[in-house]
Amino acid sequence: MTLDEVQTGQSAIVRRIHGEGAIRRRLMDMGLVRGITVEMVKSAPMGDPVEYLVRGYHLSLRKSEAQIVEIELC
Repeated sequence: MTLDEVQTGQSAIVRRIHGEGAIRRRLMDMGLVRGITVEMVKSAPMGDPVEYLVRGYHLSLRKSEAQIVEIELC
């Protein structure tokens, strides 16, 4: 399952970041690393971007970015 499939209010644990290069490094620099709990807060009216709660701060990601984050629901 990937991060873009999480529904509002659901929590998930990051299992792996797919992809390579700058996008992978950018996501990891923003706190999306293995074992971290992420909660989906809300999405924009058109569904993109989506707001997540990560380590106590709000992070907005495009669905295309969330698709490379493999998760497991809590």
